[in-house]
Amino acid sequence: MIKGLGKLRYVVEQTFALVHHFERLAARWERRTELHEAYLFVACSLICWRRLRRPKND
Repeated sequence: MIKGLGKLRYVVEQTFALVHHFERLAARWERRTELHEAYLFVACSLICWRRLRRPKND
C-alpha cells in the first residue's frame, strides 16, 4: 500500500467539491468542449485566487 495516498485523495476530492460549487460545471451542458474548458479554467482561477486572498494567521 502506498503511504500518504489518503492525503492525496482528500485533496483531489476537495478540489472536485470546490469546482462543483460552480453550477455550470456540476453537469456539462455545453456542447462545445472549449467552452466547458474555459468555464473550468475560470472556476479553478477563482478558487486559487480566493485561497491566496485569505488573511494569514500568524
